[in-house]
Amino acid sequence: MVSARRSFEGTLPIATMSRLCEVLAGTDGMVKFELDFGRDSFGISYIDVRAQASLSVVCQRTLEPFVLPIAVNTRLGLIKLERDEAGLPPDCEPLLVAEDGRLNPADVIEDELLLALPLVPVNPDSSLPDEVTGHEPEDDSVGEGRSENPFAVLRELKK
Repeated sequence: MVSARRSFEGTLPIATMSRLCEVLAGTDGMVKFELDFGRDSFGISYIDVRAQASLSVVCQRTLEPFVLPIAVNTRLGLIKLERDEAGLPPDCEPLLVAEDGRLNPADVIEDELLLALPLVPVNPDSSLPDEVTGHEPEDDSVGEGRSENPFAVLRELKK
């Protein structure tokens, strides 16, 4: 595929990606992908991975599921030995391939989506309920006029 500079594009069902499904709230939807194989001017084999998906994850602030759009656009340098990683250009992430040079494109796409997921997904439209934060709406208006010095307690201890 590298020598022929092959390109692939298509869609994959999210439900077929078992490792990704383990961290998702739902497995509906499709992943749209494009893969371009080639060799750069230094002779390094690479694969350009572009993928887009709307993944259902659980917000860690509200514990409610929400849809998180994910877009991946990365270049992976194909290496057979770990020591070959040092020879990759700075814009190229390493991808260790088997001795026979084969790889499963679906696994590559799944790996890149897993890496693109945030460690702590938070819905940008969410906020904590007032019971959790301890803030009452009327308390905020009372405290606006004055500001306490956070070091006032230390001043009293010094005396």
